[in-house]
Amino acid sequence: MTSTPSLSGKTLFISGASRGIGLAIGVRAARDGANVVIAAKTTDPHPKLPGTIYTAAKEIEDAGGKALPLMVDIREEAQVLEAVAKTVATFGGIDILINNASAISLTGTLQTPMKRYDLMHSINTRGTYLCSQACLPHLLKASNPHILNLSPPLNMKPHWFQNHVAYTMAKYGMSMCVLGMAAEFADQGVGVNALWPRTAIATSAINLIGGPAMMAGCRTVDIMSDAAHLVLTRESRKCNGNFFLDEDLLREAGVTDFEKYLVTPGTTPIPDFFVD
Repeated sequence: MTSTPSLSGKTLFISGASRGIGLAIGVRAARDGANVVIAAKTTDPHPKLPGTIYTAAKEIEDAGGKALPLMVDIREEAQVLEAVAKTVATFGGIDILINNASAISLTGTLQTPMKRYDLMHSINTRGTYLCSQACLPHLLKASNPHILNLSPPLNMKPHWFQNHVAYTMAKYGMSMCVLGMAAEFADQGVGVNALWPRTAIATSAINLIGGPAMMAGCRTVDIMSDAAHLVLTRESRKCNGNFFLDEDLLREAGVTDFEKYLVTPGTTPIPDFFVD
């Protein structure tokens, strides 16, 4: 009889984990008994966004895990390095890095101020690179180390660039980190993969973009956390360099009921960006 793969005792460092998909991945790991580091900026309640690092920590602990809430702006190298040092001091190491923090602006070239361009690239691409660089010395000491970037397959069709070049470049930067680091650290056993939803996911970002009408056509964050769990419990040496889609992963694992993930039962969910 084989045991169910578990993240019990593993330490996850998750950027942007105060809400949304990052928090959901942390809560799913916490149900196994994992240690979860919430590396995010929100310490005080935001008028438009739910959750802080402290409310997230309570959810992690209520789910059965250990939480370490850390105020981190991943644009700041010193803050990231300090957070990694605190993680190692608290839990003894790092097993998994989730590069989840992201900024979005679905604007055309003439409508994207350079301040917004810089924000997306400094959080999405540079932040992912920085967190990976900071965590890798510790991941290399772990028994089954994983980096999972919440970023899309590299789809080079002009259609996915033409309406929001800056955002696409910033998200694809995260995906290029997967492509490069998966090859760079393959011999050392670090599994570096990407995970992306086939359909829109009900998050605060989607709510800000499309409001309640768009939210109604989404799947819940649970589909992403369940899919992430499948990746993170695999043997890292045999799971590397993949651009996974949540639904495909779950179908391969034998999941047939996708109704449970719908915000509005009986609806056909909205397809996500970058997926043909």
